[in-house]
Amino acid sequence: MSAGDEPGEEPAPEPISSDPAAGEETPPAPETPPETPPDTPSAPDTPAPAPDPDEPGRLAQLHPRRFFLDTWRALDARGRALREEARQRGESFDRRPLITFTAGALLLIAMEYCGMQEHYETVLRWCIELEVAGTLDGTFFMELERSEWHLLVAHAWWALWRVLGFLLIPMIVIRLSGDRIRDQYCGTRGFTEHLWIYLLAFAVVFVAVIGVSYTEGFSSHYPFYEYAHRSWFDLLTWELLYVLQFLGLEYFFRGWWLRSCERALGSHAIFAMVVPYVMIHFGKEWAETVGATFAGIFLGTLAMRTRSIWGGFLVHCLVAISMDVAALLQTEGLPTRWWP
Repeated sequence: MSAGDEPGEEPAPEPISSDPAAGEETPPAPETPPETPPDTPSAPDTPAPAPDPDEPGRLAQLHPRRFFLDTWRALDARGRALREEARQRGESFDRRPLITFTAGALLLIAMEYCGMQEHYETVLRWCIELEVAGTLDGTFFMELERSEWHLLVAHAWWALWRVLGFLLIPMIVIRLSGDRIRDQYCGTRGFTEHLWIYLLAFAVVFVAVIGVSYTEGFSSHYPFYEYAHRSWFDLLTWELLYVLQFLGLEYFFRGWWLRSCERALGSHAIFAMVVPYVMIHFGKEWAETVGATFAGIFLGTLAMRTRSIWGGFLVHCLVAISMDVAALLQTEGLPTRWWP
């Protein structure tokens, strides 16, 4: 889908010319079939071109005016073009923001009130009561509560609820609403072309992570899983769960929400997305929550510009893993055995 495509008038047919020598008329040139409107499900979801194709160099792309303002103007122009094409097709109302914001709000509520560690503890106690009463056969849940894996299972509950709420259920909603799952900024072309920007962003954040890792608040807060230092199995299992929920998070915020709102809101879809994205950071270190505001704008801009969520997913994973490792090195150290 090209950001620069504007709806144009259909070209007038060329006049028929006569060849006096042959005495026959030359048939008109065949008309070029109309292109698929960029907002239809069959349109290729390719990255939007940069506002200025004549880039003097890579670093010039990072100038705030070029990186943010010019990109936002291009996104607004694309939104206007999509709205005009929808009007020409007779579509008077874009239902996708309504579906996305309503379903998204309900999913965020479900994750907050069902997907936290304390909710796992509540369900576990309820199952234990059923075992004690004889309603459930066996002692599986009683043994789980006393086992060394109890805390890891509690964190798995948290992570899998995020995979369910950020990824799997939105995919079902997308299919039921008539859209394609892969159209939610899942392309890789824009990611590979802008990979250097994501790696540069990680390098900047990594330096900050090293600095804050010496603070007591940071080292006592990360990793979320308290037994990550116990064994490599604990650490790697936790990081895998952590990475999976980041995949869902990026699909939810930088894929589904932005793709659904690009026609109605243009670049303002980024700022509408940032508000709930920052709110899910409440309860973390204040510096991380403040940073989520600017990270959300940066990653949202890149996601809409490249039409790809994979750069944000990569940065999120690298930052999160580096934070856990940095915190471990300042406290318990990395694991020294493979199995607890």
